Amino acid sequence: MNEAIIENWNKVVKSDDIVYHLGDVMLGNNENGLKLLKQLKGNIYIAIGNHDSDARIAMYKNCWNIAEIQFGYRIKVPGKKVFILSHYPQLVANSGDDKPIYSIHGHTHSKNKWSDIYHTYNVNMDAHNCTPVNLEDILLEIKNKKENN
Repeated sequence: MNEAIIENWNKVVKSDDIVYHLGDVMLGNNENGLKLLKQLKGNIYIAIGNHDSDARIAMYKNCWNIAEIQFGYRIKVPGKKVFILSHYPQLVANSGDDKPIYSIHGHTHSKNKWSDIYHTYNVNMDAHNCTPVNLEDILLEIKNKKENN
């Protein structure tokens, strides 16, 4: 499984890409998990998950590919959308300029990309065949969902 995740990741992520990893970076043995983490391409921004212990967070800080570690991130795609990125699904509304905010999350292990919570999109591995999701693909999914509702 781990080898498949690394292979899928490195097929779609280039070395200079920015990647938001939405938590639970590793399970099981920390040393083995760290070796696997160091094989991933990209500049990785970690949103802390419930399995990311203090000891693991300290280990992540020593990886060459980890850019930052926070509880979550807010990103704005000019002229398009505002996103709250976190491990857990978040309740969202509109931004100050009346653009809808979308919650992008992991945690649930659901195979469904869309949560029952308003404007909440699931990027966990179970919903995406163990492959990272490109933001442009998420924007397309949002557009398709709007057109089909």
